[in-house]
Amino acid sequence: MSSSDSVSQNTAINFGNYAIGSVTGASLNATGNAVIAIPFLSGGLTAGNAATSSGQVVVRRITVQNANGNVSAANIAVTISSTGNVGAANVVVANTILTNLTAGSLYQDLTLAYTANTTISGFSTQALFVNVYNSVANGTVDIRVFGDVVSF
Repeated sequence: MSSSDSVSQNTAINFGNYAIGSVTGASLNATGNAVIAIPFLSGGLTAGNAATSSGQVVVRRITVQNANGNVSAANIAVTISSTGNVGAANVVVANTILTNLTAGSLYQDLTLAYTANTTISGFSTQALFVNVYNSVANGTVDIRVFGDVVSF
């Protein structure tokens, strides 16, 4: 019999708004495409031969937090493509200036731009990619991606 205070046998599929990806101490020091990679489920999303045979997630929120100083000048975007392609099908978060991150105790939830009611499949990507358009010397942040697991 299971214990009501134990979730040890449950997985991300049993919870809503689970942390489906994270990176700690991500550097904002350089500009470029895919400067930061955020793997889904620590690289555990199935990549099948088609979207229907691959794992799928729903991204609900991306939070940038724990800046090591003032990184409010940083300008980033988040895509499902490592090439930096910011076409509508690839953009999860459009260009965003991290204006709220003037100190380590602050956070900023990013506005999602991904196609409504569309899952991200392991067939398309195993990670989200952060493109940095305006860097901050020696700036670092933690990034957490929250969402739902449709299937592994």
